[in-house]
Amino acid sequence: MAYARLVPCGAPVPAEVNVYGSRSFRRFIQAVDQRVADLHPAYFAMSMATGVVAMASHLLGLLLIAKVLLGINVLVYPTLLGITVTRIVRHRARFIADASDHKRSVGLFTTVAATSILGSQFAVVGQNLSVGRWLLWPAVGLWAACMYSVFTLLTVRERKPTLAEGINGGWLTAVVATQSICVLGCLVAPSFGAHQDLLLFTLLTFWLCGGMLYIWTISLIFYRYMFFRFQPSDLMPPYWINMGAMAISSLAGAMLIRNAPASALLRELLPFLKGFSLWYWATATWWIPMLVILAVWRHGVKRFPLTYDPLYWGAVFPLGMYTVATFRIAAVAGLPALVELPRYSVYVALAAWAATFAGLLRRLKSIGWPSALGGRGEAIAPPAT
Repeated sequence: MAYARLVPCGAPVPAEVNVYGSRSFRRFIQAVDQRVADLHPAYFAMSMATGVVAMASHLLGLLLIAKVLLGINVLVYPTLLGITVTRIVRHRARFIADASDHKRSVGLFTTVAATSILGSQFAVVGQNLSVGRWLLWPAVGLWAACMYSVFTLLTVRERKPTLAEGINGGWLTAVVATQSICVLGCLVAPSFGAHQDLLLFTLLTFWLCGGMLYIWTISLIFYRYMFFRFQPSDLMPPYWINMGAMAISSLAGAMLIRNAPASALLRELLPFLKGFSLWYWATATWWIPMLVILAVWRHGVKRFPLTYDPLYWGAVFPLGMYTVATFRIAAVAGLPALVELPRYSVYVALAAWAATFAGLLRRLKSIGWPSALGGRGEAIAPPAT
């Protein structure tokens, strides 16, 4: 390589040409620290996407793939958690700035959804309710912290962007986070024994709140669609969460219906639960052609470059979630013909996950792995001779 200068045998290797020397090591550590500072709050969407695609694979009989993805997520989630904690400790000002930014703050809700989905992944793929139950509590704590800190900071902020500048599909991660707790809670509810009925009532309130959050937020997003100029750069990958938020809402409703025999209240509400769950699923289905058309317009007509960005994990997640939701809705609604849809969509979700993961690997290889954390940055180049 260019920097592997030959030196006489036994002679000391200058620090500027020794990749393991102190100067190169310091540069590497500084680069890593900078990428930790630049970490996008929504990077936990990678864990979300991996978890839900694993569950979709398990439900459709792709058991080996599901277990491999579980193993990957067991590495991804704690890695992202460790990086985030390091960021809070070393770059607190940057973290607080993100938490009060209209575009980036909502990405913090991915920590909630990733925690819940990892627990659901253990419950479904690993058949381990105890781990799922253990993860339910930090998920609820993160939900409360994110829900009330983020929205409070955005409310009291003195300088605010316009609606066109500040709103995007990423805002719907608040809905995803809320409904993900309902899904995990329903999966582990049988392990709560005498407290199961109280838990199911609590999960019902989460489901209802998630639905209301969607109505509030999607109204603003749709208004932004229709009445403000739309540039290709505005159509960020998180807009796919328009569909994903409805898909996970329909899944949460289906899980409540599955648990109805254990709750007198849920039994009384069965027609309501089925009606709204199907409504959510139908809305998610409506979004798919619309989002595909806009993606073709963005990349095909406007030639917007398709390169790796951590936000693309927010587009993979809805594809996997739609597969899982459709499978569950078909079961609780007594529509076996509907199961044919997830038999094909699971491969779309897997292909999207593989393509995004390959993009991450290419980014790690081409520009130095720390630069991939923030989706931007300079390569860590070796010293020139």
